[in-house]
Order: sequence, then structure tokens, then C-alpha cells
Amino acid sequence: MALVVQKYGGSSVSDVEAIRRVAKRVVATRKAGNTVVVVVSAMGDTTDDLLDMADAISAKPPAREMDILLSAGERISMALLAMAIGELGVPARAYTGAQAGVLTDSKYGRASIVGVLPERIARAIQMGAVAVVAGFQGINEVEDVTTLGRGGSDTTAVALAAALNADVCEIYTDVDGLFTADPRIVPTARRIEALSSEETLEMAANGAKILHLRAVEYARRFGVPLHVRSSFSDKTGTWIYDGRREGAFIPPLLPGADDDAPSAPTPALASGVPADASAPPASAPAASVPGRPTRAPAVDAVTGRVVAPDGALPPDGASVGAAHTKAVNARAQARPHPSAQEDHVEAPVISGIAHDRSQDKITLVGVPDIPGAAARIFEIVARADTNIDMIVQDVSAEGTGLTNISFTCPDGDSAAARAALEAAQDELGFKSLHFNPNIGKLSLVGAGMRSHPGVSAKLFGALSDAGINIDMISTSEIRISVVVDDAVLDEAVRAVHSAFGLDAEAAEAVVYGGTGR
Repeated sequence: MALVVQKYGGSSVSDVEAIRRVAKRVVATRKAGNTVVVVVSAMGDTTDDLLDMADAISAKPPAREMDILLSAGERISMALLAMAIGELGVPARAYTGAQAGVLTDSKYGRASIVGVLPERIARAIQMGAVAVVAGFQGINEVEDVTTLGRGGSDTTAVALAAALNADVCEIYTDVDGLFTADPRIVPTARRIEALSSEETLEMAANGAKILHLRAVEYARRFGVPLHVRSSFSDKTGTWIYDGRREGAFIPPLLPGADDDAPSAPTPALASGVPADASAPPASAPAASVPGRPTRAPAVDAVTGRVVAPDGALPPDGASVGAAHTKAVNARAQARPHPSAQEDHVEAPVISGIAHDRSQDKITLVGVPDIPGAAARIFEIVARADTNIDMIVQDVSAEGTGLTNISFTCPDGDSAAARAALEAAQDELGFKSLHFNPNIGKLSLVGAGMRSHPGVSAKLFGALSDAGINIDMISTSEIRISVVVDDAVLDEAVRAVHSAFGLDAEAAEAVVYGGTGR
């Protein structure tokens, strides 16, 4: 059997009925013989509502108090979901981020995880309960509540999965996995069955909103397999997996567990799968790990797809859901997912297209073209705690010794960067600062770009045919990003998606809720 960490976004727990639906899915996973830890986001638009209330009271609310306020949304979700699971006959315990042992630094509003000590979670699951954890939050060295930034529940789930050595971390959202483009913009986007973590990092870093960037980085660093699925359907979703994980590890029972004892008796496991309890993984005590199947299930353990015998009927939703359960159970013995460059030679060159509207462009005009000028500019920007994405420096104008430097940064950081640069204008010697918040970034992602010439030509040709001008260009080994006017970004995504043959013959994507955060 498997240790599964499941994360549910805000649209998945948006109201009482949605919470009951999630509880049924959690209980079904539990009764299939798996050990389950759940991470939840705040219900629906709760976080935005709390932000609005804070703005109505204070023009500049203290960051420490904001973290205390915003962490309340996830606490509501975790308590209600634990109650709903309990009503279905399975014991459940709710934990805040601090109680779950999520330790962070003190950057209020966007804290980073520095360690995870999930002792109480380990005790709860060892005693047969489902542990329900509030995502997006932790505790710092002075025992203040901190939050991880928007989308931080993904990171909480992956961090717990790594600390518990889970077999898989399932990210439940409002679409059926990762698609070749945002299905809200490209209705003919195709679902991606499996993706390398390298490509997923590029997608997340460049605007794909299904997975948080820091969560993907964490999963890659610690080898946590990710499975992105919809909480509104039983479809297979997308596997993200590079490398091999050891067998599922359920920590041994720790002393002092009285305060965490489940209030209901542990129900009998009902997996219906023959088990060999005599051969547990070497990494765990024999008494603490359920047995594993004696034969491989009829399912591809990497993609989760049903491997049906010849002449079998196509799988329906119920059989795909059952196959997923078997796939998770077989995860510890699954072959590693090969990197994209090792996939079949007929595989598509391009994995997908990401877009991002959350950046601003700052241009410094008339910068002295001398050694150290750029270094000084970006030292000042760094001191303003501003993240930089794309940078372009023009060739010096002939005879003037001056150049222009443009860069993009998150819209939440641009005000601080502008203020810092304007305050240092005399020192830096630039003539003027131009600010453009109306930009959009399109990124073409695919590990196959490394060995396929002509990708850039096709991209720029598609944009040219659509009459779309390019402001900036940035590249990596597996990505090409361009900045265009925000007003034509959607059109650009559709044009490039079609140019690279990514359109499905019929619409595959169903958007069940909001953004899934």
C-alpha cells in the first residue's frame, strides 16, 4: 500500500458541498488501503476577502499581523474537512502548519520553508487517522505564524510528502491535469500525460498556474513524484516524475501520542488486493507497513493509464479511478520516468505554452555604457527585494556612450524597484525611467528543443503572421520566452499553439471551477 499526500485547492473546498465531495475522495483513498495526509487551501475566495477587509482597515497593515489574519482561511478548511471525514466513519485530525512542524524563515507574506518536523502527523497516521493540514503557513524561529505566499499550499504538500517519504503527492485542482496551454484561453489544448520536472519548472516559472514554482523546485530537489488531477473528476491527470523513490515509509509510533489519539476507531482496510505482508520495504519496520500486491496491477505505474488486454472495452471513469489507486500502490516499484530527451524519437518537440500577465517592464533610458553600470543598477534593485526575470541591454548609440537597459519584474515588486532607482538617478546617471505595466509573457517549453533546429523561426513566424510585435526575448536550453503587449497575449498563445501542432481535434479540457488555488 502507499502513503499518499493529497492537496486540495480553494475551488475544490469552496463550500460545504465541495468539502463533502473532497471528504468522500479522501475516504475512498483511505479505504483502498492507503495512508493519507491531506493539505488544504482556504475556501474559495476567503484569502481575497480577508485581504479586502485588511485594506479597508489599514492602508499599510503590518506584515506580521497580515500573516496571522491570512492563515485563518486554511484553518477553517482543515477543521471542516476533518469533521466531514469523521462523519464518513474515518478518524481525522486537523493541524495548523505550526502543529504539523512546518518551520520557516521570518519573511512575512512570502516565507520559505527551512525544515519540516512532522512528528504529530507521523503519530496521527501511525494510529490510523487521516491527518488534515492547513497549507500556506508555518512558524518561524520566534514562534510567529508565517505564510508562504499565494499558491503556498502546494509547497506545504510537497514538503510534507518529502519529510514523510510519501509515495506520491497528489495536487488536486479544477482542471484534469496539465495541458499544452491554459484551456481557458485555448479550448483545444491537449492534456499532457507525463512531464519531466525540468519542463514543469519552466512551465511554472513562466506563468502556468496549476503548480506553484517553489513546490516544483522542492519536489525535484527531494525526488517527490507529483500527480496533478482534478478533484471534480476521476480522470488520470498528469504525472511529473524524474528518478526513483524508495518504498513507502510510515514513521514508527513516537512517544507522547495521547493528545493525538483519534476519536473514532480505525476502520478495517478494504483494498481487496492480495498482499504479501511478509516482505515489507527495508526502510520501515515490518509491523508498520501494510503489505504490497503480489503481482503488478494492470496499469502503467508512471502515467497511471489502464493497460487493458486485447479486446477489452475502453476504460470508463470508474475503472480509471480504480486504476489510479493501483498505480499509486505500485509507485514504489515503478520504473523511473525517463527525461524528455530519452523519450520516443516520435515524441513532440514542444511540451506546452505558458503565459504570464503578472509582470511589469522597467526601462532605464540613457544609461552610461561603462563597466560596472549594470552591476550598480541591479545591486540597487536587489536591495529593494525585487526579483528580476528578463533583462535586455541595447547596443550603445553611436557617439553618445549611452545605452538603454530594460528588465521585467513581478508587478508586486515594481513599485519598490522604481522608487529605489529614481532615488539613485543622480548616482546612476540615466536620463529617464519608463514604466510599462501592460505587458504579457509567452513561453514555449520543451526539452526536445535542444536537438531540433528551427523552433525559434517557427515561433517568430507564427507571431509575425498574427501581426504581433515582440518587445523582449529570453531563452534557455528548453524555453523561449517573448514579451508582447498584454492586449494581444491571448491571441499570441493561440497562434503559437496552432503553429506547433498542439491543438487537439476536439476539446479535451473541462474547467470545473476557478483558478484552482
